[in-house]
Amino acid sequence: MIEKPRVRRTVNLHLLPSAMTVLSICAGLTSIKLALDGEPIPAMALIAIAAILDALDGRVARILDAQSRMGAEIDSLADTVNFGVAPALVVYVTLFNSPIGWMVVLLYAICVVLRLARYNAALDDGTLPPYAKEFFVGMPAPAGAVSMIGTIALKLEAKKLGFGDDGWWTNQWVLAAWIAGTSLLMVSAIPMKKVHTFAVPPNLAVLALAVVAIVAAAAVWQPYLLIWVIIISYVCHIPFAVRSKRWLAQHPEVWGEKPKQWRAAQRATRRAQPHRRSMARLGLRKPGGRP
Repeated sequence: MIEKPRVRRTVNLHLLPSAMTVLSICAGLTSIKLALDGEPIPAMALIAIAAILDALDGRVARILDAQSRMGAEIDSLADTVNFGVAPALVVYVTLFNSPIGWMVVLLYAICVVLRLARYNAALDDGTLPPYAKEFFVGMPAPAGAVSMIGTIALKLEAKKLGFGDDGWWTNQWVLAAWIAGTSLLMVSAIPMKKVHTFAVPPNLAVLALAVVAIVAAAAVWQPYLLIWVIIISYVCHIPFAVRSKRWLAQHPEVWGEKPKQWRAAQRATRRAQPHRRSMARLGLRKPGGRP
């Protein structure tokens, strides 16, 4: 009797990116439930997990060639839930006990929706210059969510250090100002670099791996401080992003090159004129220059 050759079944992985997106929605909604139950720490962790899944689902879709219009729409709706509704409600339930709190979290959630709508509209805009894809317009929604849970992290860190709940870190007006500032940054036109545009030179690869190890250790031992290190680092990068976009706008001759060449040209320009701004500010001239 001749045995038939076994047919190997292929696993269809095209649903994996959408499944990751659905899982992120579950994480975001569960964070709200945990906050209502008085458990802010796991609620913050689930928002962080939703952000990680959001960062991975698009890359997985590109690797598997599983990109679709439906997947893009699900991802956009997931961002609204995970980085708009969930952080707003978690922060409100955990930190606020006044009407001003509800007003600012409403502002935040609405700004997330407006920011995502603007982002989706820009995807179909063929008039944007080539360098526009290197930048976000305004703070991205995941960064806004990190900024929101940073307010809870500050309270928990102060409590851990023995400062209690009575201080500026729990002042309703301070919290409202921070959340309002985050909301306005998301709908602003300030450019902010996309994460994938940050390149690590080969000679710094070992240092980068060491930093990753330190971040992983900090996520376990000092998670609240790590959140604020991330927030401060992100805010500090904004002036560099503004300068980078301004330079690209002023040098259309590099638009036809790849982004790697853009960054190399920027570095070459800075090396060629390291003291130009300082000399101009002080009114100095190069040696041998005309009086």
